[in-house]
Parts: sequence; C-alpha cells; structure tokens
Amino acid sequence: MLNIFDGAANRFCNRVSRRNFIKVGALGFGGLTLPQLLRAEQQSGTGKSHKSIIMIYLPGGPPHQDMYDLKMDAPSEIRGEFNPISTNVPDIKICEHLPRLAGLADKSIFVNSLVGSIGQHASFQCMTGHSDRNQPAGGWPEIGSALSRLKGDPRATSPAYVNLSPKMQHTPYNFGKNSFLGTSHTPFNPNGEMKGDMTLNGITLDRLQDRKQLLTSFDQFRRDADNSGSMEGLDAFNEQAFGVLSSGRLVEALDVSQEDPAVRERYGKGTSRKQGDAAPRLNEQFLLARRLVEAGARMVTLSYSFWDWHGSNFKRAKENFPDFDQAITALIEDLHQRGLAEDTTVIAWGEFGRTPKINNNSGRDHWPRVCNALLACGGMKTGQVIGTTDRLGGEADDRPVHFQEVFATLYHNMGIDIERVTLPDHAGRPQYLVDSGYLPMPEVV
Repeated sequence: MLNIFDGAANRFCNRVSRRNFIKVGALGFGGLTLPQLLRAEQQSGTGKSHKSIIMIYLPGGPPHQDMYDLKMDAPSEIRGEFNPISTNVPDIKICEHLPRLAGLADKSIFVNSLVGSIGQHASFQCMTGHSDRNQPAGGWPEIGSALSRLKGDPRATSPAYVNLSPKMQHTPYNFGKNSFLGTSHTPFNPNGEMKGDMTLNGITLDRLQDRKQLLTSFDQFRRDADNSGSMEGLDAFNEQAFGVLSSGRLVEALDVSQEDPAVRERYGKGTSRKQGDAAPRLNEQFLLARRLVEAGARMVTLSYSFWDWHGSNFKRAKENFPDFDQAITALIEDLHQRGLAEDTTVIAWGEFGRTPKINNNSGRDHWPRVCNALLACGGMKTGQVIGTTDRLGGEADDRPVHFQEVFATLYHNMGIDIERVTLPDHAGRPQYLVDSGYLPMPEVV
C-alpha cells in the first residue's frame, strides 16, 4: 500500500504510533484499491442527504448517578459527593460540575434509564446497537457504515463516515472493522494529528503526483492485460481517490486553525495527555466533528477521555466533567448558531453505567443494568428527561429505554424507515437495522 503519514512520535498505550497512515492504493494485484472502493460505492446506488450524526463515545462507562441522575435521598455510600443544580428547564437538575450543560438543558435530552447493555468494555454496542453474539454472516456493521451505504454520496470528495478515535488497548475497538457491508463502507480514520496527515507531512504535492503517475502506470498495465474491458473508467475513480486527499473542502474541514479564535476558545482544549488506557480529552475533536458534517460527512464518531473509575471516582469526575461540559455545550450551541441543529443529531454515551455503591477505593465498578445517554439537536423534542431509576440508581424504574430504541431514533432522524429498510449480509439474507419490536423513542420524534 502507499502510506502517507506524519512523523509524530507520540504513542498511545498500545504503542501504536500517532503518526497514523492513510492508505491510498495497492501497488500489486491483490486487495482492493481506494478507487475500487469508490467504484463499489457508486454501484451500491447510495443517495444524497444533508442529515448527519455526531457520536461521542465515552470509553469505560461514565458514572450515571454522578452526572444527570443524582440520588440525594440515598445513603452516603451510594449518594456520593456531588450536589444537583437547577437547569434552565424547571424540575430538571444535573450535577453541579456541569453548569454549562445546565444552561442548555432546554436543548438537551437526558436519558437516565438506558438498558440492554451487554456489559463489555468495548465500543461494539455503542457503534452497532447490537450484541456481538450470534452475528449474521460478515458481522454487524457500525451505524456509520450503514449510513455510508444508505446515505453516502460516491461522488463526494469528503468521506461519508469519519472516525476521529485513536486505537486503544483498554477498550477493544471495532471502529473500522469489516462487516457484511464490506471494506468500501469502513470509516475514514486518520487517527490523530489530522492536519499533519491531510497535508501529507513529509510528502509534497509533487511527490504525491509522482505516486499518482506510478499508480496510473500500474492501472494502464492492468487495463492492457484485461481483455474484458472491465477496467474502463478506472481513471475517474483514481482521480476521486486522490481528490479525497487533495480536496480543499476536506483539508479545510480538518484544519481547525482556520476557525475563528473565539470559537476555538469556546470549545476549549482539554488535554492531549492519555487518560488511563483510553482516549485523551481533545475538545477540538468536537469542533472537528462540526466542521466535518459541514463538509458533507454523514457520521462522525470520536472518543473522549477515560471513564473507568474503579478508584478516585469523584476526583476524576472533577477533572473530566468541566472539559466535557465545555466541549459538548460548545458543539450544541455551535450547531444551533450555524443552522445545523435540525439536521445534525448529537449523542454522547458509554458502554455501561457504574455501581450504586462506592467501593473502598472511592470508585464505582461496572454496572450494565442501567446507564445513561445525552441526546441533542436532530430535530428532536428537547428539554426533557426520559426515564428514571430506583432510589439507589441501580435499576431502571420508569420507562426503560433500550439501546436499540436509541438506534431506531438515530436512523429515524436520518430519514430511514427501520421497519422497511434492510441490508444483505454475506449469506444474502436481508438484515434489518434494529431488531423487531424496537421503534424510535416517541417522546423525542
């Protein structure tokens, strides 16, 4: 493969270099080239859409009872250290360390009774909506891959599905993994220093052109050897493959230095320091996500910080909550101010919740029986809390909301009829996007 990467020496906990690479095309006869993938997208008959989703994955499982569902009537070993504060919506209270979000409660939806977690330290369920057990032939696709297939535009020079998340050891990732939708719908994943990758640091445009000419010569050889004529028109896909890298629109979207300094300051910086074994708190990834949907992406996913707090839960929360509060509210405000709120759905969540009882290390352990999610924009009915938990915050009490209901809502917001649309798996069997019986949340659509 032709690898274009930056030379940054930063590494994540799995020792994968953050120089990260973009694979442009194969110089041999095996495997699919990017032009072939683009041609496959065109043959899939995908259509146009201006709607999009930004998903913020909180790896490790955030403490639901310390964020939006504080239990002030519970015993001290369950209640914890934080106090609730009023929001700009009567009767909605959230954690005192999320004051900006309290001021945007009217533009938010707090789901406090999320159930159906498979209890795994992995992004799989948050990305697909499904369990990883008994998968169909080829494996379940991520929602971004499904949207690439159903809503992507093969003529666009901006990818339909972009994943900004780093690879991590602590939380096994499924981002970019092949599914029954095939390689052409895996996410574009520069993984790290976006501008460094996209400006081809260390490889000038002249050198890129040399490689383009080299690819053309190989393609010419393949055409000469192909008596069937099936190679006809490949030049157009080669052009688009290089267009993805050289597109001014995509490069500009990934270059936050072009953003108004006041907007960048509103999002904040967070920290690039590795959080445990998971992701750093990079607030500008929220800004990148907004810029990418403006540039035409249908799905942008990112991972934010580290939430597996078996110890020092409240100390870590005091570090994490303010940065998250700043980034998520800046994104919601920005989408509204730029006229993108109606068509862009925002969701922030993790793979499970935390135990009601605080352990001997002042932490909370894994708790898959109930967790939470934050939703915003997307044309939904905001300014509400959906569902409650019991007095101890350990079980869904009123209106349990299943993961699949959330996915049904996300697809609905994208204009996709989950009761009719199917995608064929590798065995040729039609697969619905969510399981039978799960529908979009009536409270929000």
